[in-house]
Amino acid sequence: MVIPNWVQLTYIGLLLLGLGSALYMAWQMKRNPPKMAVMRFVWPLCALFAGPLLIWFYKRYAGPDAGDVPFAASVAKGTLHCGAGCSLADLICENAAHYMPGVLAFFGLGRIFQTEIFAQWTMDYVFALLIGIVFQYFAIAPMRDLSVGEGVKAATKADVLSLTSWQVGMYGFMGLAHFVLFPAFFGGKVDAGSPVFWAAMQIAMLAGFATAYFPNWWLIRSGLKEEM
Repeated sequence: MVIPNWVQLTYIGLLLLGLGSALYMAWQMKRNPPKMAVMRFVWPLCALFAGPLLIWFYKRYAGPDAGDVPFAASVAKGTLHCGAGCSLADLICENAAHYMPGVLAFFGLGRIFQTEIFAQWTMDYVFALLIGIVFQYFAIAPMRDLSVGEGVKAATKADVLSLTSWQVGMYGFMGLAHFVLFPAFFGGKVDAGSPVFWAAMQIAMLAGFATAYFPNWWLIRSGLKEEM
């Protein structure tokens, strides 16, 4: 399989745009620390896939010069909170699966799954859920003054639906890319060693945001998740 150089360079450019946006958001977090400490990590992590769109949204609805925040924007911030956990988990897990493929045996490869991608998705989901619960804990527990046990329970309630709905969109696009688009355009499998894979993951994250938005609307309206 040979991926044309112009394709590689285009996708490298998209990844560099995401990285530059993340570094900019990290700088913004240092200059203007958000009231909710965990958001210091959320904004840069989400900038990796949303790039300049995330920067615009931050300045319009979350930065020091932001005006009144409509509920729809608060829901978007809550959804991004979930997306940050997914982003961090995918960075860890996809690289681990690529460079240490034996780890997938712990997530069912060879016993439950015969196809590598399903074991990868299982690992992604487990790590994303754990990281998401940690992120939710540090958002919910301080605001509600909860004990550790109560905070973990509340964080779990808030994260399971949000995380699962995000993964539906993300896995949906990556499944389309893996089984249809990559073979059609590049003649075979594209893995985490290629910038094409990570550029596709950027799009998959946006798809995850789309499928998680309305579940987060319900979670916030119902009081299971904090409005941001």
